[in-house]
Amino acid sequence: MRQLTALDAQFLSAESHTTASHVGGVAILDPACAPTGTVTRDGLINLLRERIHLAPPLRMRIADVPLSLDRPYWIEDADLDLREHVYESTLAAPGDDDQLAEHVARIHARRLDRSRPLWEMHLIHGLPDGRVALYTKVHHCAIDGVSGAEILASLMDLSPEPRLVETPPEVPAEQTPEQIGLLAGGLARSVVHPVAALRSFTRAVADLDAIPLASALPGARMIARATRRLLGDERPRPELPPLAAPRTPFNGVISGERSFAFGSIPLEEIRRVSRTFGMSVNDVVMTLCASALRRWLISCDALPDQPLIAAVPVAVRTARGSETIGNQISAMITPLATNIECPKERLSTVRSAMLAAKRRFAVSPATWLNDVCALFPAPFSALATPALFRLAGMVGTGVNLIVSNVPGPPFPLYLCGARVLSYYPMSVLTDVTGALSITCISYDGRLDLGVVACPTRVSDVWSLIGHIDEAMEELTTLAKRERAAERESAAMEPEEPGPAQRQPGAAEGAGRAAPDPGTAEPDAVEKIPA
Repeated sequence: MRQLTALDAQFLSAESHTTASHVGGVAILDPACAPTGTVTRDGLINLLRERIHLAPPLRMRIADVPLSLDRPYWIEDADLDLREHVYESTLAAPGDDDQLAEHVARIHARRLDRSRPLWEMHLIHGLPDGRVALYTKVHHCAIDGVSGAEILASLMDLSPEPRLVETPPEVPAEQTPEQIGLLAGGLARSVVHPVAALRSFTRAVADLDAIPLASALPGARMIARATRRLLGDERPRPELPPLAAPRTPFNGVISGERSFAFGSIPLEEIRRVSRTFGMSVNDVVMTLCASALRRWLISCDALPDQPLIAAVPVAVRTARGSETIGNQISAMITPLATNIECPKERLSTVRSAMLAAKRRFAVSPATWLNDVCALFPAPFSALATPALFRLAGMVGTGVNLIVSNVPGPPFPLYLCGARVLSYYPMSVLTDVTGALSITCISYDGRLDLGVVACPTRVSDVWSLIGHIDEAMEELTTLAKRERAAERESAAMEPEEPGPAQRQPGAAEGAGRAAPDPGTAEPDAVEKIPA
């Protein structure tokens, strides 16, 4: 039995009639190479039976503490029935992308049943050319982006022929904890909570200037520096740009409806841009999102003068914290340069902002997100979080949206013998983080993108995919011009004279201009991993 962390429990507490706190994704499968030529619900259930031991979050359910006096616990579900988690449906003809996205969006809007393990799979037939889709959702309290990708990988194979998976030894079923024991433990932790909350508060204040909303408070940077000095932390922290999020049409209270759009970009095109301008692949992805958002806001006549502020989830898994259930994440907060008109300048500004955020993150505690969640006692969080989120959506927000980029395998994978052609990830919407989220994953030579929105605030979610494609064309053209200019500049440089061209008897180096002491070699571009 393992207790949820404060962050994991917060994902549970945030749920309401307008917020469903699960993450998901849509895999497009080509069953042509599958042994039976198709993918069936029974075949998927049999695969899960064979490999469910490789995916702990799919076997665990929530055990609540009486009166919500403490954070819940994870417990093995001895009565797990896979048929209650795997569903099947068929799209009406023609089964195009719009129909698939609409069908998935309706499922994504529904909350998971907390009396069972917090996941579902939906096998969707009716796509063109015999393809099928598999939509999977798992509650965010159980997984983050990295562990979710690991779970999917445990169900997949490197070839159409399924690999043999060793059956684990029988383990005695975990007993359901006694309610009186959970209540006693909750009471004991309630007594010591103020001490733990004080420690969390101190750590959070030391990083106050990097926390959304809090960083905009008067004197936030001065308070953060003073707290770090009191804690004996003298490490210099790079200053971050202002992190005040402007209001946009997709910020504010949301409804319970969801819309979804998806697309793909060849990864080599993104890498070509990143190599041309000496930046990471992730910097290019962030620029694509910034450019697409700028175009969308202009089309709505709602472009703010200040840059949008994005939260970028960051995996902080360590060898000590390598459990596959729960979240091991923090977040970088960064401006998106949506206020800059020139594409090249926007690209450079995004790179600089991401570099500052990465350098700050490298020397800052990676726990501020969990520390903020741990400030309040469990009963307060469980009852008050939905109302607080709603209030934050009404009066202002700390970030405009979440942009997430998860690395995936560069080679094809197979599920039940069918080749996975693409995988479009989906994330969570809340009143605090906005009515729009963009999630990306690299897979088999492409960057697959999923955009989730609240249709009451973003009525044309597919237009954002179109704007991302336009932004990629813009950057590709920019990179071609840059390379052409470099080649032209290199061609115009005078060649070094050969021995036959030198003056007879001239000493080596004679006639060369002395170096100007006021000039220096340009700094090497720092290589930041994607």
